[in-house]
Amino acid sequence: MRLLHIADIHVGVETYGRPASQADLDALPDYFAPGEDRKQFLGANTRLLDFLAAMDYAVDYAITREVDLVLFAGDAYKARNPTQTHQREFARRIARLSAAGVPVFLTVGNHDLPHVVNRASALEIFPTLNVANVAVGDSLALHRVRTKAGDAQVVALPWVRIGQYMAREDTRGKTLEEIKRDVEVSLTNILREEVAKLDPAEPAVLCAHVNVAGAKAASEQSMMLGNDHVVSLGAVAIPQFDYVALGNIHKHQTLTEHPPVVYAGSIERVDFSEEREDKGFVVADLDPSRPQGERLLRWEFVAVPARPMLTITADARQSGDPTSAALAAVAKRDADLPGAIVRLRVEMQAEQEPLFREPEVRQALAAAFTIAGIERRVERERRARLPVGDAERIEPLDALRRYFQSKATPEARERALLQYAENLLQEEMAEREG
Repeated sequence: MRLLHIADIHVGVETYGRPASQADLDALPDYFAPGEDRKQFLGANTRLLDFLAAMDYAVDYAITREVDLVLFAGDAYKARNPTQTHQREFARRIARLSAAGVPVFLTVGNHDLPHVVNRASALEIFPTLNVANVAVGDSLALHRVRTKAGDAQVVALPWVRIGQYMAREDTRGKTLEEIKRDVEVSLTNILREEVAKLDPAEPAVLCAHVNVAGAKAASEQSMMLGNDHVVSLGAVAIPQFDYVALGNIHKHQTLTEHPPVVYAGSIERVDFSEEREDKGFVVADLDPSRPQGERLLRWEFVAVPARPMLTITADARQSGDPTSAALAAVAKRDADLPGAIVRLRVEMQAEQEPLFREPEVRQALAAAFTIAGIERRVERERRARLPVGDAERIEPLDALRRYFQSKATPEARERALLQYAENLLQEEMAEREG
């Protein structure tokens, strides 16, 4: 029995994108939207196409490599209220798996939930339409999924709204941390009840959208919605499971081997904090004829050809011309520019800033797929206030950086906050251009 574990598809991320040209459509891989007329994507955001292409790669793999069950561990969309286009494109890919006879189990993630309690999640359309070979895990419960290789038992652990617990009468007077502990205890107890129902003679997996203690997070912290709770590794690393498929954290990682507790990670890079991370999905082979605890034969991470992101840094503080320093740094990475989303950071002294010729630098970066930004990191004397004229000319990120410096903000915190600010500025720019 072959399982394909995928998570955090996030259809709708458009940061660092631009309207797609015909050349962009011509450059899309062969596995992108097979059978569809690509002209319909003309003018669509190129990042939307990147994320759809990554999902198409996984779908194509599942069909051609005869996968018996696809486990989706949550977060189909970036937004809780996806557009009709985003819903259509995600559904098209699920429908392709369904038509090929590949069962799909969809676990609800935090980005799949509506803002208002008791309203339908973004994934409920599939059981409503009775789509063949598709099941949705929207509550902590045991499901039996029929595959070509036999039945599989799937325990779903979807994202739990901590706000629902906070509204309960028995939480009155408790701190947020106390409520989070109550949530973990409640989930652990219910999960044990579902595990007790498992048939030891059949393969069993856990498909969960949850934060597990000890996992290494990255940029998805900027995409979290609301107050996040964490469960202990022991709560999910249950020996009755042959495999534990996790979603919500974008960095692929294995938390324990017996049983394998694995985050597949996201299928595309969301921002530059994921620049050096491989993106893809996990494939696991089980032998249903073996006894419980011995069914897993092998598993591997399959990398998707995700859009590369590249940060180039130039330090011009000891040179006379910041433009020459930037051009030299770009030239060293010239072979990496095609197809990449690139940002350039130039360290310079305050007196060098008027010498920086940005148009020349942008021309040197012309081979990049997208220029995410050219950031001037100007070393200035720390001061609490700026001259009026300087304040009118300063770029937003530089102004924010000066503020942090005036407040003696720790370097690590400054970097994280600047990353969030950059993401917000990119999203605002994309909305204005859209």
